[in-house]
Amino acid sequence: MSLPEIHVDKSRKKGPFVKFLDRVEKYGNKLPDVLTLFLLIIIAVLLLSSIAASLGWSTVNPTTNEKIVAVNLLSSEGIIKILTEMVTNFTSFPPLGLVLSVMLGVGIAETTGLISAAMKKTVLLSPKPLILPIIVLVSLLGHVAADAAFIVMPPIAAMVFIMIGRHPIAGLAAAYAAVAGGFSANLLLSVVDVLLASFTETGAKFIDPNFVANPAMNYYFMAASTIMLIPLTVYVTSKIVEPRLGSYSGSVEIQAEIEDITKEEKRGLLWAGIALLICVVILLILTLPSGAFLRDPKTDSLLVSPLMKGLVPIMLFLFLIPSIAYGVGAKVIRSDKDIAEHLTKSMSGMGYYIVLAFVAAQMIAYFNWSNLGPIVAIKGAEFLKEIGITGLSLLILFILFVAVIDFVIASTSAKWAILAPVFVPMFLILGYSPAFTQAAYRIGDSIVNTITPMMPYFAILLTFAKKYNKDIQIGTLISILLPYTLFYGIFWIGLFAIWYFLGLPLGPGNYIHVQ
Repeated sequence: MSLPEIHVDKSRKKGPFVKFLDRVEKYGNKLPDVLTLFLLIIIAVLLLSSIAASLGWSTVNPTTNEKIVAVNLLSSEGIIKILTEMVTNFTSFPPLGLVLSVMLGVGIAETTGLISAAMKKTVLLSPKPLILPIIVLVSLLGHVAADAAFIVMPPIAAMVFIMIGRHPIAGLAAAYAAVAGGFSANLLLSVVDVLLASFTETGAKFIDPNFVANPAMNYYFMAASTIMLIPLTVYVTSKIVEPRLGSYSGSVEIQAEIEDITKEEKRGLLWAGIALLICVVILLILTLPSGAFLRDPKTDSLLVSPLMKGLVPIMLFLFLIPSIAYGVGAKVIRSDKDIAEHLTKSMSGMGYYIVLAFVAAQMIAYFNWSNLGPIVAIKGAEFLKEIGITGLSLLILFILFVAVIDFVIASTSAKWAILAPVFVPMFLILGYSPAFTQAAYRIGDSIVNTITPMMPYFAILLTFAKKYNKDIQIGTLISILLPYTLFYGIFWIGLFAIWYFLGLPLGPGNYIHVQ
């Protein structure tokens, strides 16, 4: 299927908000290529580490009482560390293996035509008004699959959008916003809930040694957040993002192709469905029964288990096996050589991302080595503690503080490991439950994920976007995603305030105030 030409409707009257986004795009596009931008950040981190070390910047870790000192990366020891660990930084960069592994499966599903055929069938069976809400819901629930949702959902959403005559980059943005910006919203518990609860419990024990954190302590609030974010994402996509992007031609041609599913495609989909069903049955057998192979051998839990640790390879096989079955059924794959060719083709478009991953891996490693991140976070927390604001205003200020810190430390667990020992006891003394503090943190942690370049998957999103617009730049991408950050922030803080004033429970047995 030939991609339609994308063009922006410049005749449309622009309101103040659209003009603001246009300015963000204009000045954002004056920034250098994201690869060069990462290189400039590396230089800045190196210089700042040297200045910070010479000025004696330091702080104390509130958890371990260990002194954290700024490290000069331009010293002889720092330069040796940079040279000797450069390759390791790249090969051990977590998103690199995750992205390439999942893209092997997603890529062959695309090159064999499985995704295209499945999407065409889905479009035929689903009412068009429900397609975007379904994409958003699946993207939000995708957090259960850890970071894999960042890689799987945006390209699929783009393909669905282009098939129903909508702008593919709008679909790409909507899915990414739901995965990244809605990171803490879900209807299902995941390993993230367990991880955050463990840090919350550690912080609370400074004041209440008997406190035990429940992974579901925020479940009611996060489930309500999910319900809210679905129509909100649909609104932002349909009313702000798509009108600003404009339309694209070729919708008649695409609609004709949607209606034309060949016999080979039907047979391929049948074979792929059977293969997927077999894989799912095997997976259920290995997970559902008590004492099953993929459960934790000690606790019999699924939240912290081999299943969760092995989600990436499991997703690889859940795409790979049905894709091969589809290819054989549709007569696209006739031999093992065809499989190898499709796998190679699926990786051929990842060159730009691999280069970005190399530079991003160095940037993040140097920032971690310098200790600038925890110093900024802990000093900022101490400032909030000293200014004397209380009540809802303090909690909203805390949310905004976490959002700012997200530009420095993107990792959810890394930030909370630093902030929980400071803010959980502080708010507990003020009468707020650890569950409420954690809920506030999760809002601040989520809303900026959509636009922060420190999020490793921002680079892969730019790679996906270039497939539909090879000239797209970082400023354009940020201006497309910024409305999601702004609307998520406003409405999520509003929901938080409603919860506060009504005194609603945050989760089973967990309330706003200490009971």
